[in-house]
Amino acid sequence: MKKIVVVSAAVLAMGMSAASAADLGAKMYKKAPPIEAFNPWDFAFGSAIMSNYVFRGVTQSNGQKGSVAAYFEPRYNITKDVQLYAGVSGESISFANRAAMELDGYFGIRPTWGAAAFDFGFWYYGYPGGQCIDTPTAGGTLPNVCPVGASVLANGNVMKKDVSFYEGYAKLNYTFNDYFSLGGNAFYSPNFLNTGADGTYASITGKVIAPSTWFGSTGIGSYVSGEFGRQWLGTSDAFYGTAQFPRGIKYADYNTWNVGIGFTYKVFTLDLRYSDTNLSKGDCNAFTSDFTASGTNNVTAINPGGAGSSWCGATGIVKLSADLTAMSNLK
Repeated sequence: MKKIVVVSAAVLAMGMSAASAADLGAKMYKKAPPIEAFNPWDFAFGSAIMSNYVFRGVTQSNGQKGSVAAYFEPRYNITKDVQLYAGVSGESISFANRAAMELDGYFGIRPTWGAAAFDFGFWYYGYPGGQCIDTPTAGGTLPNVCPVGASVLANGNVMKKDVSFYEGYAKLNYTFNDYFSLGGNAFYSPNFLNTGADGTYASITGKVIAPSTWFGSTGIGSYVSGEFGRQWLGTSDAFYGTAQFPRGIKYADYNTWNVGIGFTYKVFTLDLRYSDTNLSKGDCNAFTSDFTASGTNNVTAINPGGAGSSWCGATGIVKLSADLTAMSNLK
């Protein structure tokens, strides 16, 4: 939207200048000055360090253990309002199966129509280097379990060696003015975290940007933003089954929300955020296979052992990131 406004203002200014010059009898150009060629290629890249890597209200880094992330995203602008993109990103994680990291690949298209910015794409979440985690009593004698000699957890949780999965997504962000925007997001996976359960996530987002005059000429900006979402989950395959549900467990659907304040300076952003869900500790344990879960009092239909996990509970997140684009930052 800002690009459209700037271009329109420039054209209007050129017209006004020409008319004024004619009235004064000044020398006029016989042809328009050259227009800068449109370069359709660009790329974005960045990195971040955070106190807790939280994905849809659930920690991916064992609570307050911290995480680092980086991404690289080539972009091709078909027109000034339609962009194709693809990218790779990586994050440090701490899963029960001891996966080395999260390594993602994604691609999509971003059309812009006036104040409405759309984003349609596909995201692959990869978790290389994992180990199959089984129960101490399984021993490889039952179907859909790890081979004999697999690693075990004292709390009885299990996790597949490979929990990689993919999602398709659609996003919309509408900018009302320089200070306020609202968005909506939808994601779908036929096999969330390779559990056998399908997953659908939908959320609404909002962001309020403070006027630049608040910080004078320091170059510092600030904003307040938040999100409310709901994750719907299906039934797992037999690997995650229990005695009561041997063919698989129906994971609990849940709500998640976060709100935070951020400060920007040039390419840097410092974001301070609060995140939470309405998942119980028992249902959280069944969903996450938390290797730190403990206790016996958090019994639910899908968590008969009673171990409880805090991985889905309230948490604060401090994140420092840097985001650059070649066209804006590397000229």
